Amino acid sequence: MSDVHPSRRNEALALLARLEPEAPAKVARNLDDFHADAVEILLGFAFSDVISRDGIDLRTREMLTVAMLGAMGTAQGQLEFHLRAALNTGVTREEIVEIVLQVAVYAGIPAAMNAMSAAKAAFRAQDAR
Repeated sequence: MSDVHPSRRNEALALLARLEPEAPAKVARNLDDFHADAVEILLGFAFSDVISRDGIDLRTREMLTVAMLGAMGTAQGQLEFHLRAALNTGVTREEIVEIVLQVAVYAGIPAAMNAMSAAKAAFRAQDAR
């Protein structure tokens, strides 16, 4: 029997909507297709337990997330989402460029090239709105 916590699920999806208004329905549908508890477990941990904490504002968290995903170089879809989210929380294109350059120093040129491609896609998406 599923032990889903509707309030935790709703809190996570509400924060996701702040990052990208169109995302909650798509993400919830994708995760629900996998398992009924996936939203609550995965997004509940990430968004309700960690990202919603008061210690760092959402804009800064998105900058950190972009840097970490860029450095990982293995999560292109999540990087593209968080680049759009960063722009939606007030991170400027210039700041994103600086983050990508920083990724090059600490994670290498290939990771930075992947991050640059993702950033360009996020910039195009923003221009298309």
